[in-house]
Amino acid sequence: MKPQVDYSLYLVTDSTPAILGTRDLIEVVEQALLGGVTIVQYRDKTNDTGVLISTAIQLHKLCQQHEVPLIINDRVDVALAVGCEGVHLGQDDMSIASARRLLGDDKIIGATVSSVEQAKTAVESGADYLGIGTLYATATKKNTKEIIGINGIRKILYYLARQEDKASRDMQTVCIGGVNASNLQLITCQLYAPSTKEAYTKHVGGVAIVSAIMAAKDVQKATKNLKMLLTSSPPFRGQAPEALPWRQLELEEVDYLKASRWNATLTVHNKSPLSHNMTNLVVQNFAASVALAIGASPIMSNNGDEAADLAKIGGGLVINMGTATPDALANHQKAIIAYNAVGGPIVLDPVGAGATTARRDALAFLMASGYFDLIKGNEREILAVARASGFILEDSSQQRGVDSGKSLFTIDEKAYLVSRIARREQNIVLMTGAVDVISDGHRTYSISNGDKYLGMVTGSGCTLGTTLAAYMAASPKDKLDAALAGIFHFEYAAEIAARRQDVKGPGTFVPAFIDELYHRRMDVVEGRLDWLDNAKIQPIHEIPDAGLLKEL
Repeated sequence: MKPQVDYSLYLVTDSTPAILGTRDLIEVVEQALLGGVTIVQYRDKTNDTGVLISTAIQLHKLCQQHEVPLIINDRVDVALAVGCEGVHLGQDDMSIASARRLLGDDKIIGATVSSVEQAKTAVESGADYLGIGTLYATATKKNTKEIIGINGIRKILYYLARQEDKASRDMQTVCIGGVNASNLQLITCQLYAPSTKEAYTKHVGGVAIVSAIMAAKDVQKATKNLKMLLTSSPPFRGQAPEALPWRQLELEEVDYLKASRWNATLTVHNKSPLSHNMTNLVVQNFAASVALAIGASPIMSNNGDEAADLAKIGGGLVINMGTATPDALANHQKAIIAYNAVGGPIVLDPVGAGATTARRDALAFLMASGYFDLIKGNEREILAVARASGFILEDSSQQRGVDSGKSLFTIDEKAYLVSRIARREQNIVLMTGAVDVISDGHRTYSISNGDKYLGMVTGSGCTLGTTLAAYMAASPKDKLDAALAGIFHFEYAAEIAARRQDVKGPGTFVPAFIDELYHRRMDVVEGRLDWLDNAKIQPIHEIPDAGLLKEL
């Protein structure tokens, strides 16, 4: 009878001196088993058959003691000689059908796949699990043609999830290629293939680890750490809010949101959270002034080496793509990793992301570097985010600079776009415009506050990011509610500023706007709450399938 297998922490051995060094393979695998690996694949491309069988016999005995299956890479003859649990076959190895005839129905057969076509063939041939990759370049996989990345794996997961046959939908999957302790939780978060139907959702079932275990100085400790990372919630995801929290409190949604706005603004004032801005020099002064006006503590630092210390203070980070140079991107990546490690919220502002190939590449690089709690942008920027996330959207418009241009979509279409992308990325997506639309993939709202002067001032979008980072840092339990409160504070202050008699145009609007941000904060602190009733925030409960997004 074929064994039930836990594929979650899949060890692939490497006997080369560059990885194993002078250590004994059996001892290293034993330490990995003690650390918690759930399945072992013996991979050795250099030794002769006699050595392979001798080593595999020892490994099998050890694995049996820990009730963990042993899989042999490529060599069906070795698996037969040893009597272990199965084999793993690459695209250039023996066919799955031939291996099944030799091994019988009670053995496990895994297959390496890197495309939908290969996955389809493997399932039809009777594979028990798929090793999908290569995810990232590694010491042994440097050929970029073999690298399919997160979106390549998502594509295969989505294909499997939407098939009618049970074998495809239930197929076990493992991703491989460059997985280690620094990226494991991000990978498992990203490898999610949602669609418009919950039935079309499939997660990756496990991660295959090579050097992160085999080359570790303390193998057991390294393996235990990987196991802990697999089984614990990543710090960057935070605590998921309860669904429809207003119902839990027996409140109407509008009353709950008003209370949330009041509480969030007061919390920013009381906590004075750090708002760390990595942005261009043009808007730094404006962003710092906005942060101070809402009650946050600004710091303008594009030095990624400072991020590890700043992240520990408990604030939020804004990554602004206004200057997407290689040096800037390298510093952004350092900061993203630092804030993800402690769970500090990050706002991504993909300025002009659809304008040039270089900016599209920069966006893809940043989204592969870490988790963003909130991504904000105009319509064309969010379309670029959708493509970077692995969606296809036919749109011939070419973004010019950072301006949003003429609106492309209805409110329902905007709601569809942001909710789909947010569900894919498991975060919050905000599409700005005359009417903003924001979603966490489950709850979606439109916001109609604001004033036209915001679109006439350089850096208004950047400073909204500053506000959002501060609000989410102050109220991390429900970041969508915090973001809604921050948007309303920002945009209603703009409305009031634009009405002032001393405002004659964009130049006089800016100082008045900063003043009104401060006054709205002090209104809350001093108990003047009537202005909170002026929020033009509407829930969007029924979102039709606009059919705008397709999987790669």
